[in-house]
Amino acid sequence: MESKTDILIIGGGVIGVCSAYFLAQHGARVTLIEKDEIASGCSYGNGGLIVPSHAVPLASPGAFGDGLRWLFDSESPFYIKPRIDAELIRWLARFAWASREGQMLRSMPVLRDLLFASRLLYEELAKTAGFEFGFEGKGSLLVCLTRQALEKERREIRLFEEFKIPASMVNRDEALGLEPALLPSIMGGVYYPRDGRIDPRRFVVGLAEKASGLGAQLHTKTEAIGFESNRGRVTKVRTTRGELTANQIILASGSWSPQVARALKLRVPIQPAKGYSVTVENPPVTPRLPLLFSEARVVINPLGHALRIAGTLELAGMDFSFNPRRVAAMQNASAEYLPGLAEAKVIEIWRGLRPCAPDGLPIISRVKKLENVIVAAGHAMLGMSLGPITGKLVSQLARGEASQLDLTPFSAQRF
Repeated sequence: MESKTDILIIGGGVIGVCSAYFLAQHGARVTLIEKDEIASGCSYGNGGLIVPSHAVPLASPGAFGDGLRWLFDSESPFYIKPRIDAELIRWLARFAWASREGQMLRSMPVLRDLLFASRLLYEELAKTAGFEFGFEGKGSLLVCLTRQALEKERREIRLFEEFKIPASMVNRDEALGLEPALLPSIMGGVYYPRDGRIDPRRFVVGLAEKASGLGAQLHTKTEAIGFESNRGRVTKVRTTRGELTANQIILASGSWSPQVARALKLRVPIQPAKGYSVTVENPPVTPRLPLLFSEARVVINPLGHALRIAGTLELAGMDFSFNPRRVAAMQNASAEYLPGLAEAKVIEIWRGLRPCAPDGLPIISRVKKLENVIVAAGHAMLGMSLGPITGKLVSQLARGEASQLDLTPFSAQRF
């Protein structure tokens, strides 16, 4: 590993890799370090849906109410593990404040523009990056089993219309026409024409290889363990494989970002939220669209060679323990929408920690205390959807170029 670089990226998930790719494209001398392997965290086993439809931030009146209602239900889709934790308490207070309707309405157009820009970049990368990552942009279908869920989605559609997010209600027959694999007992749903899907690991690993081909130095099994700073700048980074100096540091470590930030004497208010996925053999009738199951809070990604079921949000700290009941609940609940899932042979069970900022918006920003540090983290369940645009914005920020989007809403100083 070279001891000097222009830009050091800490983190080898989708955010770090996209940043490395766009920086290397512009000729920057980039080094990326990852404590494990490329795409070994949430970039490996997440749902893989690209969802410009998800412009309602995690911090919303409905989400906060769900979190309180399911506080003591460890099998619920959104579970907050009760514990005495000062950082969690501060985070929850900010989350409650951001979950007010007025704040949610201010955040929606910001998140929408970020998601739309990233969706366009995925389409561009599928044509120009030179490798196959399973991108399809045929839309997604949210499916409801009950009239109550359908009515709730109908109310949200009015909000989407206000913010010019393409979506259309579909009845049972229309839903079955879009996706014949569904059970006829469904009530209907919502079709999101701009949504899509990818194979997440193939995308991140493939883009890392392209970044390497453009000159980026990628070092796995390499962990940042300490920093030296002087006069408001990081001057040296100590890693498990030697020391590095860099003109700029990009912190893109997902749920580990607060831990790394503490070594820099910074506070990054991110909470890890555990999610699960189950990859199963294709059932007898395989869906052709990515699906979102309203009541079950589960998403389905047809990967071609297999089917991925993903969901749950568990605020339990840096906890990698495995709850088999949550996985069984996801698979069984999905079988109410799609036949054959309860009996489908399991290929792999995965869990990972999604990095959640308290207001539902990511942090894409320089920090006030250290002028050569950029934070790119806190994307919650939208890391894969927002990876390309975040990487491009980080590249523009690091190179001193005008940003494609206004970065004020994503400032680290907002907390």
